[in-house]
Amino acid sequence: MDDASTQLYARACRHIPGGVNSPVRAFKAVGGTPFYMERGSGSKLHDADRREYVDFCGSWGPLILGHAHPAVVEAVCAAARDGLSFGTCNRLEVELAELLCELVPTAAMVRLVNSGTEAVMTALRLARGSTGRNLVVKFDGCYHGHSDGLLVAAGSGLLTHSTPSSKGVSAAAAAEVLSAPYNDVQKVRELFQERGDAIAGVIVEPVAGNMGLVMPDADFLPTLRGLCDQHGACLIFDEVITGFRFHAGAYAALAGVVPDLSVFGKIIGGGMPIGAVAGKGEIMRLLSPLGGVYQAGTLSGNPVACAAGLATLRTLVELNPYPRLASLAKGFADKVNGSGAPDVHCAAYGGVFTVFFTGKTQLRSLQDVMSCDTGRFAAYFQHMARRGFYLPPSQFELNFISAAHSAAEVEAAAGAALEFLASSSAFEKRSSPV
Repeated sequence: MDDASTQLYARACRHIPGGVNSPVRAFKAVGGTPFYMERGSGSKLHDADRREYVDFCGSWGPLILGHAHPAVVEAVCAAARDGLSFGTCNRLEVELAELLCELVPTAAMVRLVNSGTEAVMTALRLARGSTGRNLVVKFDGCYHGHSDGLLVAAGSGLLTHSTPSSKGVSAAAAAEVLSAPYNDVQKVRELFQERGDAIAGVIVEPVAGNMGLVMPDADFLPTLRGLCDQHGACLIFDEVITGFRFHAGAYAALAGVVPDLSVFGKIIGGGMPIGAVAGKGEIMRLLSPLGGVYQAGTLSGNPVACAAGLATLRTLVELNPYPRLASLAKGFADKVNGSGAPDVHCAAYGGVFTVFFTGKTQLRSLQDVMSCDTGRFAAYFQHMARRGFYLPPSQFELNFISAAHSAAEVEAAAGAALEFLASSSAFEKRSSPV
């Protein structure tokens, strides 16, 4: 008899395209049937077949405190008892905006929206509205949501399914986006030399997380800041993943680079749908009703999402889990990298990591990342799941450690990874011609 997840997937396929509401969940990159989760608590997930997993996906990043953190659940329940949404202004959206501006001192104002995609759309509209220009520069392998123009050389699910762009995106929308290799400052200089008077802005993940973990070179972000200043363009940091992931604020503060606009999501909603655009006052005041750049949303700033975000951010400030998370991620990476296994490298930074199945140890761009053996990753994913560890089902994603993870859980996960590396290396040796 099929297990519960298989049955649910079969039912879903009859009424939901591909059986999923977000493509990477379909497990196409790793094989098998998607797991259907029914409960999360702390570091653990429990599926419909009552299997327990230590979760390193964390709802793709928002759950830095772990699943169902008591402070977040209590705040959500209290807000929900007073009403799920009003379609009017409410106190909690004011408090969240104030806290975001306090924790991100370079942000004078914030507009709350419902997702990272929506926040990016708003940021790009602001960049174009403030400059009177149309072109946007992005970077290969960086994912900024599924709005039309940014599905060009995008990361995340598009990489997982080997799709460089998307059908349904018009040539006109794609023509307004210029894509350069991540960390390639010379290419960006050339784009500005050729089209600088038409470039409205540059959008970048300050730490790339949608092609796996790729860190910026020391001169990459400062060079982008300088070119935008020189040519009168807006610099936009997409901090949907990086915001509040490495400290209680924006990654921009750690990089020492001040963007004109920043985009947030994930952690600032504590597991509820949310997004935010924050930035310089003179640009943010162009948003309607103050200015002529229009943006609206029925559920924007709804009290339940704001309550979850406030509880999460306040707990992070009080708890300061960041040094411990960084230590745990480094420990995992050190074990993998010290295993002696061929063609594998684990990149880690500040509580996130990616196990890359490649012989490269310096991954700086999408071209480097695409050298990975995705078949070997699929086998690794299934091995880890059998050992009780749930990972993002794609080679091209981050693994997230939460404040709820214990050192013993991370060490056990590293042990399971080493077991796989040892067994797969032995298989490769047996399979090699004598």
